[in-house]
Amino acid sequence: MGKVTFEHVWKIYEGVKGSEKVAVKDFHLEVEDGEFLVLVGPSGCGKSTTLRMLAGLEEISRGAIYIDGRKINDVPPKDRDIAMVFQNYALYPHMTVYKNMAFGLMLRKTPKKEIDDRVMAAAKFLGLLEPDNLLHRKPKALSGGQRQRVALGRAVVRNPKVFLFDEPLSNLDAKMRVETRTEISKLQARLNTTSVYVTHDQVEAMTMGDRIVVMNHGVIQQADEPLVVYNKPANMFVAGFIGSPPMNFFRGTLASSREGMFFTEDKKPDSTLKPLCVKVSDEAGKILADRVGKPIVMGIRPEDIEDKLFAFDPDPAHVFQSRVDVVEPMGAETFLYVHSSGHSLISRSKGHHKIAANEVLDLVADMRKAHFFDPESQNALT
Repeated sequence: MGKVTFEHVWKIYEGVKGSEKVAVKDFHLEVEDGEFLVLVGPSGCGKSTTLRMLAGLEEISRGAIYIDGRKINDVPPKDRDIAMVFQNYALYPHMTVYKNMAFGLMLRKTPKKEIDDRVMAAAKFLGLLEPDNLLHRKPKALSGGQRQRVALGRAVVRNPKVFLFDEPLSNLDAKMRVETRTEISKLQARLNTTSVYVTHDQVEAMTMGDRIVVMNHGVIQQADEPLVVYNKPANMFVAGFIGSPPMNFFRGTLASSREGMFFTEDKKPDSTLKPLCVKVSDEAGKILADRVGKPIVMGIRPEDIEDKLFAFDPDPAHVFQSRVDVVEPMGAETFLYVHSSGHSLISRSKGHHKIAANEVLDLVADMRKAHFFDPESQNALT
């Protein structure tokens, strides 16, 4: 197995007239033996560049990368004992499925019987033998999902120290993406091989990773277990990126009274709605005591805002007024796109609504789950 260590790794591209573009900045992280680590972030955040440096497809500008204590900065890709699964499958079109899976082992002069045993075992596990035997087909005769399973099989037969996945599900349709996501998770659990997985899809990150690393502008924003990142985001970027629909943000101020601490949003001058004014939880109030009267940002997830009619025992101090823009019935739940006196927001309601656009709607915020951020640094305060 393989433990991967990134030691203050940088990737800097030289531009015109001596300018520099920093793609990855001081990436410092350890991936434990057998861990499934997911790098997630928007396009251009540096996640694929980080993976390519680990694979040996990009040179490291500064720092070092180790696999099982062995520094691999100058080790050729073929000698790093890794296997990579690409977004576009990267299969040889003139070879059968069997030969595609076996080709890497053939180059290493692995005995023929061992090649056959490994290929057949991987093909059986990945469903390439039943209900149809696909081993003698060529890639053009396969669906997108089948091609991706072949690409997975080619990586598996190598029995590497580390698996690398570069957005392997991006080219699949929604149904096939879910199925293949499950297959990769089962594969990793069975093999217990260290895996680094790159995606821009936060659903993949949340459901697959033992730990996720959220990146932006080449910098690690937060690295932790998925639910920790979801429930305790380090800053506004992480809070807004992880979660679908994204977290709602309200700019405003805190005020203290005998009844407790209250957050009041900044109101738009032309709004006819009452400003959102909700009571802060006692726990958050203690932490935010020195922020009274200062600008602050409150964040609350769509599932923590409910229509007052469907809320259980709503606290009047957590109710605020909104006006409906769009209603999206999803079956088991309803997405309500509304606006308050100063902000647009989304409510993920469990009720079945018959609401028309422009109607005024009372919503309830679960203030136990509210987050507060510094508007300048954008770092979490609670």
